[in-house]
Amino acid sequence: MKVLEHLVKTIRSATAFNPEIQVAPTCILWPDRDQQWGMIIQLLQAVMPELLVLGQYAPEKRTGPAIWLRCILAGVLPDVSIPKGQIPIFYLPGISRQDLRAVESCPDPLKPLAELQYRGAIWSQINARDWTILAFLKSDLGGLGLDVAQDNDTKNAMQLALYRVLDEDLELLRGRRLDKDYFNTLLTGGDPIRDLLQWLDQGDTFQANRGENEWKAFVEVCKSQLAFNPQKEGVLTGAFKIAEHQGPWHGVWERFCEAPKRYPNIPEQINRCLPPNNTLLWNMGGEKFHGWPQWNRDQEALIREDLNHLKDLAPHEARGRLADLEKRHQVRRKLVWAELGEAPLARAIAHLAVLAEITSSSIAAGSPVEMAAAYQRSGWLADDALVRALACVTKNEDVDAVSSAVWAVYTSWAEEAALYLQNAVEHKGYPGGSFSKGNPMAYESGECVLFVDGLRFDTARRLGELLNKKDCLLQERIYWAPLPTLTATGKPFVTPVRDQISGQDVGTDFEPCVTETGKSLTGGYYLKKLIMDSGWKVLNGTDGPNDKTKAWCEFGNIDHEGHDRGWKLAGRLKSLLMEIADHVTALLSAGWQTVRIVTDHGWLLLPGGLPRTDLPNILTENRWGRCAALKPGAPSDIRLFPWYWNPHLYVAMANGISCFRKGLEYAHGGLSLQECLLLELRVSAKAITDTRSAQITDVAWRGMRCTIGAQGEFEGLSLDIRKQPGDASSSVVRDAKPFKEDGTASVVVEDEELEGSKAHIVLLNGDGVLTAQMETTIGGSAK
Repeated sequence: MKVLEHLVKTIRSATAFNPEIQVAPTCILWPDRDQQWGMIIQLLQAVMPELLVLGQYAPEKRTGPAIWLRCILAGVLPDVSIPKGQIPIFYLPGISRQDLRAVESCPDPLKPLAELQYRGAIWSQINARDWTILAFLKSDLGGLGLDVAQDNDTKNAMQLALYRVLDEDLELLRGRRLDKDYFNTLLTGGDPIRDLLQWLDQGDTFQANRGENEWKAFVEVCKSQLAFNPQKEGVLTGAFKIAEHQGPWHGVWERFCEAPKRYPNIPEQINRCLPPNNTLLWNMGGEKFHGWPQWNRDQEALIREDLNHLKDLAPHEARGRLADLEKRHQVRRKLVWAELGEAPLARAIAHLAVLAEITSSSIAAGSPVEMAAAYQRSGWLADDALVRALACVTKNEDVDAVSSAVWAVYTSWAEEAALYLQNAVEHKGYPGGSFSKGNPMAYESGECVLFVDGLRFDTARRLGELLNKKDCLLQERIYWAPLPTLTATGKPFVTPVRDQISGQDVGTDFEPCVTETGKSLTGGYYLKKLIMDSGWKVLNGTDGPNDKTKAWCEFGNIDHEGHDRGWKLAGRLKSLLMEIADHVTALLSAGWQTVRIVTDHGWLLLPGGLPRTDLPNILTENRWGRCAALKPGAPSDIRLFPWYWNPHLYVAMANGISCFRKGLEYAHGGLSLQECLLLELRVSAKAITDTRSAQITDVAWRGMRCTIGAQGEFEGLSLDIRKQPGDASSSVVRDAKPFKEDGTASVVVEDEELEGSKAHIVLLNGDGVLTAQMETTIGGSAK
């Protein structure tokens, strides 16, 4: 039962009488000399239509003078009536029971009501005193019998929070101590730390948007729990304290770190404060400085300076320096500033350290096949780390710093591997062979072949990781791109009609043709026609199969983005791969048993531009970034390799990782593992079941934080909150959180606009499979 329900029931019970010796009272008088109950009268009138108030004439508010109340009692006012079966209740603010008893000295305006004390009943304590709020909450005789502190601060807070108290569950109040902190916290919404963070974020706007009572309660809570007076000390003092996060402010800092984007102005408030003045300790860092954005910016400046100096070091020295920088700055990736995007170099250094480690071991050894095996084991991680490091930065000064590190440790490693591979191919042959050696692509009925232009080896591995998270089953197959590594040559190679394509003896664009008709595949029309004429379906969307249909579709042009954006492809790559992964799962959902992902070539990426090899235009018929068609008889020391589709034609390829054009950051067409070694992904839906038994036992919301308890086999499970339990994309938290050893887990819903809306608590296993769920109300209790 709510306190409000109990109060209404208690007031109405004042009409109780013994019909053997008494007549029914005509009304209930409610004297309140100190007017303590005044703030909730309108609330009570909403649930007690028989409640009327002594005061200035305002019938629309059911308020009027004593004579007006007598007229209502007499039933002579047609516009005001008392519900049938109810006895009228007259609330008398500023009037005590003693005022009514002293009829002779009773003020004239009150005299019409004086005699009602004999015909009616008075709602008062058993000792005939007026009911005060404190007395009603504490008294076991007609009150609630609660444990309430009696100091003045508690009494003031209690009166201010009375309307909130009415909505509390009576059973939850029993057995707990109700003091000033309880009432002030109740008035401020039950989450004082959230309110403090909102005040630090909003400043004066916070106070302006709250009532006087709520503001007073907020101030009192801060004084009591944090020894801090926001009214007197102001926002900047609070900003300083949260940056220092000492003592009780440590909890405030932790709450800010849980959802910093909810309070976007707090970092700027801290920026306006003067941080501690100790240069030596400041530069060394330490936990006491983690709350200062100024310190984080200085650390970013230091790492930027260090990275820029790497270009002056030998590769092995630069790698050692990157390892040292990672040890020093890795802690900043866990701080709030990294989450807010203010530590891009701290994030980039993690990938640069991987780049340094991988490039410390050469892969320039053995045959091309042995080189491919080394690249497949670990070498690809260098290219992956380079791309991920570049994806962390956007400002020119940060890009320059990362580029300096890349040039210091990656360029010589990649150049050595490319030169070795080119020499090995010259002497031992290219593993990719030529079209005369048969078709390595054996496609099956019921599968869809998905062509992605420019899906390099490392990006294919990243795509595989995304598909694994979508509960897909993957099989990988390594293959070599045909030479030169251009779309015109490579795309027909992975089509299901490869055996109907060949290369003519003339032409300088290395574009093959339909063997039967001689039609060039330039533009793609005849290639698609050839695929359809061979019984394949060409998809434009995600249509499902019919019977034993085989399909070809194209999606996700990474190569186009690379040519357009250069090094900035790194920042787009994650979203491009997520789009491709979504397309694959849509195809599987449409009914395809298998989706086979293929590509035409890889690429080289180097911020600032790949090294340039001079090849005058006068010597070439056609020229790309990494390869060219030489004029007949043109003198050149550039390496020549046979064209895949016609071994009688040769293509000139730049040495190492160089380009024939100046300033190209993204290029392909040459001979390197990054361009030539490709990964086919064969994807199918994975059927997973989880028979573990885990039950949700407790759910507790504190503001927008949800903590749950579970029992059973909860080890390895994670907690998520979703709008739709089976849809991972409907999650309302940033990340699912694993269970602790004690069987509890906690997550925060950052979007406050979701408060009060329905959602589902879900438990997930390591594969993302749902094992238990429960409906809940965000910010409230589970239903």
